[in-house]
Amino acid sequence: MALTAAVKEELSRLEIKKSSVRKAEVSALLRFAGGLHIISGRIVIEAEVDTAATARRLRLAIAEMYGHQSEIVVVSGGGLRRGSRYVVRVVRDGEALARQSGLLDGRGRPVRGLPSAVVNGSTADAEAVWRGAFLAHGSLTEPGRSSALEVTCPGPEAALALVGAARRLDIAAKARDVRGVDRVVIRDGDTIGELLVRMGAHDTFLVWEERRMRKEVRATANRLANFDDANLRRSAQAAVAAGARVERALEILGDDVPDHLQYAGALRVAHKQASLDELGRLADPPLTKDAIAGRIRRLLAMADKKAKDLGIPGTESNVTFDMLDG
Repeated sequence: MALTAAVKEELSRLEIKKSSVRKAEVSALLRFAGGLHIISGRIVIEAEVDTAATARRLRLAIAEMYGHQSEIVVVSGGGLRRGSRYVVRVVRDGEALARQSGLLDGRGRPVRGLPSAVVNGSTADAEAVWRGAFLAHGSLTEPGRSSALEVTCPGPEAALALVGAARRLDIAAKARDVRGVDRVVIRDGDTIGELLVRMGAHDTFLVWEERRMRKEVRATANRLANFDDANLRRSAQAAVAAGARVERALEILGDDVPDHLQYAGALRVAHKQASLDELGRLADPPLTKDAIAGRIRRLLAMADKKAKDLGIPGTESNVTFDMLDG
């Protein structure tokens, strides 16, 4: 859960200026973390979250965007639940907030998905929906074979609305019913990284990518430990192919490439058959194998994205059959 906590901590500190975006986040947070309750004939809103920072963010947004006061109630952990939970409760103005945030429609009926104003909003609103949903009931597991970014939803309509918000961001997400609980899940590593950035968790994205890269490098190293001569030749061929891709990447990016990525790319081009570890030792100052791999990975990704935007061949176009066939 360390990554989950890191994402929520970072998102809770994210400053948003645009009012429509803040309202979209509040609507999603209340929808995915809360519920409407009737107490003594009065509508009360309660949103339960797992971090104090999220609770404070929600309370501040309710006050600034809608002018309603709320209280935070701390619920101590016990039984299956570890750690404290934080309930943001609006009592006096619960019905007014429910209508303003879209929890109730114009006829006073509960909205099961998300309000139409949010569903039909901008891409920034869609990012805010995901930010609010993740702060409410999101989780991020460590990168690897079973890695996933997941949000637990209050119902199938809310899950479909969240999938729709992802689609507006060109992100593929799937709604699933897991043992009677509706969830929206993303398992592809690149997609998870993109969504972290879109939500605003830039620092956690860097940590995620570093850990992901480390696992990939470790897996590759374990395979190389048992390679015979033929496999070692294939590894050298792959390094040559990577060098060709890097050459194309530098050509595509031109002057747009950051200095540290350009330096790593130049090393790869100059020493096409060298291993990542050897490239790191050749750097001045020396770099770790993970660091050099990460820089080359980001260089190729940046170039392929620019090539796609320009409609020109990407970095793979520089790889010939001879390089792979040997």
